[in-house]
Amino acid sequence: MRMKVYMTVVCRMAAVVAAIMLMASCCNSVRVSGTVAGAGDSELVLKSLPVGTDVTVDTLKTDADGRFSFKYHVGKDEPQFVYLYYKDRKIVSLLLENGDKVEVDADTLGTRSLSGSDESLKLISVEKDFSDFLTKFNGLYMRYLELKPESDEAKSVNREMSKEYINYYRSRVRYVMENYNSLSIIPVLYQSVNENLPVFAQSTDAIHFRNACDSLMSRYPDSEYVTALKAETDRRYKVLELSARIEGAERLSFPDLNLPDINARKIKLSEVDAKLVMLYFWTVTNDLQKMNNLDILKPLYEKYHDRGFEIYQVAIDVDKTMWAGVLKNQKLPWLNVCDGLGADSPAAQLYNVTGLPRAYFIYNGELLQENGFDKASLSRLLERYL
Repeated sequence: MRMKVYMTVVCRMAAVVAAIMLMASCCNSVRVSGTVAGAGDSELVLKSLPVGTDVTVDTLKTDADGRFSFKYHVGKDEPQFVYLYYKDRKIVSLLLENGDKVEVDADTLGTRSLSGSDESLKLISVEKDFSDFLTKFNGLYMRYLELKPESDEAKSVNREMSKEYINYYRSRVRYVMENYNSLSIIPVLYQSVNENLPVFAQSTDAIHFRNACDSLMSRYPDSEYVTALKAETDRRYKVLELSARIEGAERLSFPDLNLPDINARKIKLSEVDAKLVMLYFWTVTNDLQKMNNLDILKPLYEKYHDRGFEIYQVAIDVDKTMWAGVLKNQKLPWLNVCDGLGADSPAAQLYNVTGLPRAYFIYNGELLQENGFDKASLSRLLERYL
């Protein structure tokens, strides 16, 4: 009798567990349905947005009236960006949260209305704001290109462009501050007018990134989007810290370094006695960078060293034996230093070195805003300053 009761309890418990698992499975699915007017008996393409690029995840078939429906897996506290395309045109943007039941009304040109997802409505709103801004800004830019840069009209148009940009930037700062708990702020933070002009272009914007990241991290700790935002936030903070060090330095216009040479003797960057110092970050593990020593740097060093040119070369490596061997084989005559910490070197972090090789130039104690490492660029720079 006891065995029978025990088995009955076990069966009931198993049924409860199965029901709970079924409910969890259902809750992890988002249901989306709707109509795309004018798309009867055709296909829609469903794309997700992993970090970095979008990926096609499914093709949906519409009926004769343009109706469609699909389910999409969304983990707990892991909202997903999902986009629906008709041919090459994006018609629906979705930011789906666990448990959403979304109804879409659209045509082949875009979304007309949407219900069941507040986050998706926010995403659609920020995309429209950005599109409206770009239309105005690019229209002004096209007008500017038709004018002579020195004309009064061109200057007026240029002021209008600046005003549009500043007003839009301020509106985006306000949106981010008012929506710290929404993932819809992530695409806002990454908006860019063109490849050279992000909307959040100032070094102090790192503060907005940090506040947004901290808030989202507490709510969505497992989100891949928030993880990527944290990496970008850390990068921006390094740039901000470098700017603060440069601006706040009392005697130096650049962050100082004090690193060991091949004989373990510390050499301070600020004590290098030369008119023009090239601060050069590299690695001995890259054959092209080793060739640069002989093909580019050595000839220029021999030509300009007597005029006041010096190189302070920082190896971002962990194998100091390999580094020392390359120095001896190549017989490099300038200052070579290495702390053996590789990418964790404070020197690399201090100068925000995210890729190698990387060069900075210091002229009479002042950090220059110069870049370019090819032989022609270096030759022009050396001729100009020496």
